[in-house]
Amino acid sequence: VQEYAAPDEIPEATTRKRLNDLLSAVREVFGVPKERVALKTRSTGKGGSKYGNLDHRGEFLTVEEGAAKLQVNLFDYLDTGLFLDHRPLRRMVAAEARGKRFLNLFCYTAAVTVSAGLGGARATTSVDMSATYLDWSRRNLALNGLAAAQHELVRADCLRWLGAERRRWDLVSLDPPSFSNSKRMDETLDVQRDHVALVRAALRVLERDGTLLFSTNRRGFRLDVEALADLEVADLTAQSIDPDFNRKPVPHRLYRIRYRPARVTETS
Repeated sequence: VQEYAAPDEIPEATTRKRLNDLLSAVREVFGVPKERVALKTRSTGKGGSKYGNLDHRGEFLTVEEGAAKLQVNLFDYLDTGLFLDHRPLRRMVAAEARGKRFLNLFCYTAAVTVSAGLGGARATTSVDMSATYLDWSRRNLALNGLAAAQHELVRADCLRWLGAERRRWDLVSLDPPSFSNSKRMDETLDVQRDHVALVRAALRVLERDGTLLFSTNRRGFRLDVEALADLEVADLTAQSIDPDFNRKPVPHRLYRIRYRPARVTETS
């Protein structure tokens, strides 16, 4: 249960009663005891939205999505370890990955990598700055029988890593955070401001006939079409949203980006 904090003008007693009534209803409808309900309260403070009520249980649950088994943590983190709105993206990757080399940038817990691996990817590489997320990724891969030798995990700043990398991949997933000021990064990252640079960096390691899937959860995001006019860009947002997330504003945007085919010049 994620609750958005009520405005200050509403009495605390009213909001507390409303939340308690809601939690009682949730426990009754789903038939679960109080300790099995995860509660996160979202409030606004300095630096933007914040979550309270986080726990430190270290309790991971295994869920199934199609053929994939994935670990989630409902209590300890801001997110559970699985972005539910990206189910269609994971299906797309699974369908396209067979025989290909797959790269997952800002991989989080590597759920998309698991989809690629189970879809028959020849090899995968997953990059993230967080040691916690990479450990989580390693468990997810192992849970699905995806051997470490074939599925590489890299701890790095994606932009710096892309600037130094010389290998190429056939299928790339790029899902950066909306904003990041991580201590391990030299500068802040703002996906609206920086998305062209991010896409261009990812294209450096994409095969000429490859596919880049670029997604973002940034509210009000606008793709800089003019800056990417030399590329084939298709907006897949509509087909990447399942019925339970079909609302406005959309929860994410998804684009398929490819190099334009080289023109053949006729010679006499």
